[in-house]
Amino acid sequence: MIILKNGTVINPETGFIGMLDVVVEDGLIKTLAPDIDTEKMKQEASDAEDIVIYDCFGKYVGPGLVDVHVHFRDPGFTYKEDIESGSLAAAKGGFTSVILMANTKPPVDNADTIRYILEKGNKTGIHIYTCANVTEGMKGKKLNNFAALLQAGAAGFTDDGVPLLSEELVRDAMKQAVENDAVLSFHEEDPAFIVNNGINHGEASDYYGIGGSDRQAEISMVRRDLALARKTGAKVNFQHLSTKEAVELIREAKKLPEGKNIHAEATPHHIALTQKAAILYGSLGKMNPPLREEEDRQAIIMGLQDGTIDLIATDHAPHAKEEKDKPITEAPSGILGLETAFAIVNKELIQTKKLDYLQLFCKMSLNPARLYGINAGKIAENFPADLVVFDPEREWKMEKFRSKSQNSPFLNQNLKGKIELTICQGKIVYCDWE
Repeated sequence: MIILKNGTVINPETGFIGMLDVVVEDGLIKTLAPDIDTEKMKQEASDAEDIVIYDCFGKYVGPGLVDVHVHFRDPGFTYKEDIESGSLAAAKGGFTSVILMANTKPPVDNADTIRYILEKGNKTGIHIYTCANVTEGMKGKKLNNFAALLQAGAAGFTDDGVPLLSEELVRDAMKQAVENDAVLSFHEEDPAFIVNNGINHGEASDYYGIGGSDRQAEISMVRRDLALARKTGAKVNFQHLSTKEAVELIREAKKLPEGKNIHAEATPHHIALTQKAAILYGSLGKMNPPLREEEDRQAIIMGLQDGTIDLIATDHAPHAKEEKDKPITEAPSGILGLETAFAIVNKELIQTKKLDYLQLFCKMSLNPARLYGINAGKIAENFPADLVVFDPEREWKMEKFRSKSQNSPFLNQNLKGKIELTICQGKIVYCDWE
């Protein structure tokens, strides 16, 4: 039994935030109540030593975080990350449920690969889900059989990392998704507008003397796919927005009656950084879509405030050091996200009073859980005990990631807001108590 005493409980489902004690037993939240008599519970327990009590005064207790966009590189690229190391990174970051992207080797376009991932995931301490590919071999040519892959355990569908260029194929994918009540997640970057990916066409590309990635790469595809989503009614998540224009397109689309199934995500790095980070940190600041301008960063924050962007997802993308050490045009795009996400958004959104904790946990727990039908995202009696305890004022330094990789501009940076305890299925999967 675990008892969390004197913490400020955040339940985004009901809008409750206040001091309660939480009793966890047999994988469930057994009791939510003020001033639980722990001495009496010890006396009544058959074995008092089995009761672990944490005094959470000054700390917050929220539902475990849910990330709908992570890369664990397994199978095929396990020198960068694997399911076990990725789950350790997730637990440290407060994430109890993660949905893996499907750009592995082999890609996740068959039942055997889905089973491999889910079986390995079941051996970790957290909930591991995986998307399957929209197209066979992730080649953008022929659609997979969504019904068969869902039956095998797929959580949704994406070719993340590779944009779907055929409008006809996207329309057919949306129709099949509607028939199967499935989620589609789209990486919106048209290569016709990209000379060198991962670096914004502007100040950053000028600094490196390269062409970079123009903002129209994102804008054009978001505009096309919003129109298709409205016509088909498909449940679509527009991944890692980077431009103010894309935010505005989604804002207007969500106002329409047929916009109810349109969702959008922002990453912590697009919330916190601009293209200046690509200049300052080199390839550690290189990602797809790229970090852009301050106006874009502010537009993303505004989109989070008004509900245009309803998800925060990390796009956790590990790469080996020798890969990131290559010249800027050769190094792969992507940075780590799971272990620093909460501290980053705590600084950029909470401490600046752009969002409150109820709003934040909607975007990092409740909304992603609802989108994918995951039994998570709230705190209630007889509900699964997936919880996180954090100290919003604790300062710490990211000296080494749990991930196999270390590719992040936040390495060796001072951060504020620390995940101190992660509980999944009633068990402690991460502890850094202070």
